[in-house]
Amino acid sequence: MLHRLIIVCLLLIAPSCAPISVAVDLGPRDMPLEATPVLDRDAPRSHRVAMIDLRGLIADGRPRTLLGHGANPVDAFLARLHEAERDPTVVGVIIRINSPGGTVTASDILYRELRRFRERSGKPLVASLGEIAASGGYYTALACDEILCEPTTITGSIGVIIPTINISEGLSMIGVHARAITSGPNKDLANPLTPERPTHVEILQGLVDEMYARFVHLVQERRPAMNQDVLPWATDGRVMTGARAVEIGLADHVGGVREAKARVEELAGMGRTRLIKYHAKDAVVRTPYALGEPTTPRAGEGRALIDLNAIVPDGLQAGTAYYLWIP
Repeated sequence: MLHRLIIVCLLLIAPSCAPISVAVDLGPRDMPLEATPVLDRDAPRSHRVAMIDLRGLIADGRPRTLLGHGANPVDAFLARLHEAERDPTVVGVIIRINSPGGTVTASDILYRELRRFRERSGKPLVASLGEIAASGGYYTALACDEILCEPTTITGSIGVIIPTINISEGLSMIGVHARAITSGPNKDLANPLTPERPTHVEILQGLVDEMYARFVHLVQERRPAMNQDVLPWATDGRVMTGARAVEIGLADHVGGVREAKARVEELAGMGRTRLIKYHAKDAVVRTPYALGEPTTPRAGEGRALIDLNAIVPDGLQAGTAYYLWIP
């Protein structure tokens, strides 16, 4: 009933807005992937570079939307990576990142899977940072042989956050007092209903420090040419433009998809190649920037006015650690 009300409301306001062409995705899809050339279609069929998108919140789970659940972004990404590994005509891969980051664990899974792909296949990896590739998005890019940024990319945000909230004081003002029966003093760690305790903050800070140290170590390991004098402020959580990231050594070159493709060709020792994208069946894929999602519903699927998976990611979970920029 709720989704019908939302659709009716959007229909009512649509005439007063600028023309739009969007759709509601009412559920995830599980369908075979297809490959379509999106650049240099006249290059040899046996010489191809695959471009794989990493978009939105990085999390190992199905994101909630207003109308249900979307697809697991880790699963969708790795399905395409496995296709590129199996395909003998693919000589290298571009990872196109448009993500503010995500959970620590999901980001690390993608990093390790990319390193595994590189070691097993021998195919070069180049990261192409789009509008935003911050925190976990940048963490994932570190797995690649080279990192290219648009000059206006927002990147950086190297750090960790564990979102917490405490409402015990507000509850006490209306006569509500929570009590947790626990097996130990730290079992109700960061309980939002009980007063904050310094020992709990200390434990959580220890977790954050450990995960942050892992991130910084990875930057040092994967970016050995970076000027160590700038490392402290470059890893203090700030964001910066792609041009600035290249200047200080967090990335290698300023450039977009075409430049990333040229770098893959050079690293692979290949001449001119086709750029392909893996996508769901029935998707309209004309350029490297296509979303690769179907435009028509399949049996049992609903489609309507706006893609809620793109704009309403899973809510941040209290107690979960994130490599994430939250503007």
